[in-house]
Amino acid sequence: MKRIGILTAGGDTPALNATIYGAVERANSMGIEVFAILRGYAGLLSEQVPHVHLNPLCSTIPELDPCMGGTLIGSSRTYIEAGSPEMDQCQRNFERMKLDGLICIGGDGTINGMQPLAEFTQCVLAPKTIDNDLGLNYLDEANTWIRSAADNKEGFEYSQVMPNKRIDLEDMVNYATPGYATAVFVVAQCAQRLRTTAESHRRVGIVEVMGRQSGYIALGAAYAQPDLILIPEVAVDFDKLEERVRQIYERQHNVVIVIGEGCKTADGNELGASSPTYDPAGNIRYSGAADALQKILMERIEPSFFSNVRTHEPADSAFFTRKIGHTQRGGRPIQFDRFHASQLGGKAVDLLATGANNSIATLQYSPTRGFEVDSISANKLRDQWGEIHPRCVHSTMYDEERMQPSVFGEDYLRTIFTNAIGWDDVEFLRAELFSPGNLAIRYQSVNADIRKRTRLL
Repeated sequence: MKRIGILTAGGDTPALNATIYGAVERANSMGIEVFAILRGYAGLLSEQVPHVHLNPLCSTIPELDPCMGGTLIGSSRTYIEAGSPEMDQCQRNFERMKLDGLICIGGDGTINGMQPLAEFTQCVLAPKTIDNDLGLNYLDEANTWIRSAADNKEGFEYSQVMPNKRIDLEDMVNYATPGYATAVFVVAQCAQRLRTTAESHRRVGIVEVMGRQSGYIALGAAYAQPDLILIPEVAVDFDKLEERVRQIYERQHNVVIVIGEGCKTADGNELGASSPTYDPAGNIRYSGAADALQKILMERIEPSFFSNVRTHEPADSAFFTRKIGHTQRGGRPIQFDRFHASQLGGKAVDLLATGANNSIATLQYSPTRGFEVDSISANKLRDQWGEIHPRCVHSTMYDEERMQPSVFGEDYLRTIFTNAIGWDDVEFLRAELFSPGNLAIRYQSVNADIRKRTRLL
């Protein structure tokens, strides 16, 4: 193993550069050259294959900063399908690059794109996703899925049959994905700041967070102490929700609700995707669960309920919604993500060096040993029909009555976020954000520097 490629695909996360950095540093110690394929699979399909040598003379290029968010080698949502006309081009380009193996950094879409490549070369995955949905709650979880023909639409519907009703923390495969901790850090800050607006103006604030079908980010928002948390795994009970909103508002004259973007109604429809569109990866692009929830609550709670507290103000101003949006994906990764992302990048190099193929580097947790890296076959994440399902918040982690994390859910979050922020994260905010130089010097994009290093075949 003398020469390997690396690429980032799918949506960006704060910890991608840290993963690349860990891989390159490990490769340096083993005398392996690392070439970055720019813009993910799109670069591999290009005739000229734009690429960057990340460690000439076994020395990491200075542009690769593990403290920088995003990915200096670019990403795209272009994916490769087995049997597609592009496959021949992809294989030719790979052979022209003279690579011995490939590290793909991404989520489930990236794994699927990696599959046809694993037919002609070694490929491994270093995981990333702010949604924390790439993994398993327990090893056999993928085998609990069944599928049936979908009603009134093409394709199939999937559901779980007899999933484990109890899990332990060490049962989880890929305990936390790089990017998740930083996303929760951003969400907790935003929700905490919105609380003061809700308090000051006696309002009900509804804060929407990312996560698609998984509620891990919403669950982590508990650190901001919202009054209610709604996750996609549990259908919204509007009667119970209305009752709780009334109770809380009567007591404290404000309510903060955190809602995951993929939350569903009792009939299984996504609250924020009544007219669904799809992103390039085929995922539903949600139109707004917070806005939909606001409309429902405004219809159910009569204006006079707020008038005694909010005199001389229109009743419809009692609610406000905020989407935290792509802020969750960006910026400097916090210490937890930086450290473990780099460890997973290094593990991916080790997997290639030991001959592994179609494998995933994973982060595991043990109450006695703490966090450590491991690996698993990518096929362990697939059901019997080859589908990879997003890992969802296990039922034991969420208290449906309180609409808050359960005791077990608190235990899970505590292992990740206790000491997740390093002293250098705090120092960075103090020294860099309001640096006087920021007023005089325009932003220096790493893209400009990487273009100077880019080579073409």
